[in-house]
Amino acid sequence: MDALVARQAIFDRDRRVYGYELLFRSDAARNEFDGTEGSLATKQVLANSLLVIGLDNLVGTKKAFINFGRGPLLQGWHASLPRGSTVIEVLESVEPDAEVLDACRNLRKQGYQIALDDFVFRPECECLLEVADLIKIEIQSMSRPDQQSLVHSSKARGLQMLAEKVETYEEFEWARQAGYDYFQGYFFARPVVVRGRQIPAAKVHCLRLLQETQRPELDFDRLERLILEDVSLSYQLLRYVNSPLFALTSSIRSIRQALMFFGETELRKWIVLATLARTAEDKPSELIRHSLVRARFCESVARLANNGTEQSAFLTGLFSLLDALIDQPLEESLSAMCIAPEIAAVLSGQAGENDPLAGVYHLARAYEVAEWQRVEDLARQLGVPAASLGEEYCAAAGWASQVLEPGPVALPV
Repeated sequence: MDALVARQAIFDRDRRVYGYELLFRSDAARNEFDGTEGSLATKQVLANSLLVIGLDNLVGTKKAFINFGRGPLLQGWHASLPRGSTVIEVLESVEPDAEVLDACRNLRKQGYQIALDDFVFRPECECLLEVADLIKIEIQSMSRPDQQSLVHSSKARGLQMLAEKVETYEEFEWARQAGYDYFQGYFFARPVVVRGRQIPAAKVHCLRLLQETQRPELDFDRLERLILEDVSLSYQLLRYVNSPLFALTSSIRSIRQALMFFGETELRKWIVLATLARTAEDKPSELIRHSLVRARFCESVARLANNGTEQSAFLTGLFSLLDALIDQPLEESLSAMCIAPEIAAVLSGQAGENDPLAGVYHLARAYEVAEWQRVEDLARQLGVPAASLGEEYCAAAGWASQVLEPGPVALPV
């Protein structure tokens, strides 16, 4: 079965990943992305495809938040989902009648958590609070005084609170002070801008190496000097090239040998991956994971489009979160890095309407937030089979998880 799955991270108060909301559509035969939420057909496909794909590839050991309408609630589509790590989100469109309340009580008895999605208090919804574990509030749709009142009264009932559509760091800080327990949105990708802030020396060194990957032709002499200046990177490179992955008949003992062994394409990727973790070591782990998934997915989309932008697409996805990695505005980050003009144009929104690299990047961004109609339109423009995107995205997520595991850095293949 072809599957289209998008996911968005949910953070706790310490900006650690608590879980992922999974957003889903799939109809390979009709190739439709109708955007309809909560329908029985959508939830059926969601449940089946999660079983086919495997939740481990999507959420790992974190919680999986999955939207349920009335039909899935009453018809038991949760049965194949793991208890204890699945949060059933009851959509705001579900009327809280006796059948729905009984279904929610049974789900909780079985070990599932119940979240009320996009909750707005109404007297007729009072009974839902008795069967819920968590309430999700869109912070853009409710005044801050009303939110504070609702957070206070809900927490007095023992309910946890999740702030949705948190788009800036300021909003995250306010929501945390207001008492929210969890946070969803792209605030983690927005740096706290401090003008004139000095970038730590270790990050500067990593950025110098990343900058080298932007040259049309690699300068192996310069790369060797830069890597030799960093003992940790030197060790990483030699450990990786001598790992069982390559089954060499004799060990490689010099940085120069290792550089020549890889060749330009794989060496560029190794440098990017090896330096990325150190650049983001003081950032939420989801930031680096998101960078890797987006980079790999962009590369896959470019490969499917066959438009010659695979390497640039990988770097475009990776550098799209550069501002958050080094706490500098994006324009300043791109300028400081001397990013390739075609990549900088895409990331700064200055690329032409028909730019193939921009099309790849915009498709990846639309996929991440489940804008399925836009995904379909962009896929058609790029000549990409939309039905294959679900498999490619899941492969990118699985690859990113492998890269972040302890041990040698894994190169794309």
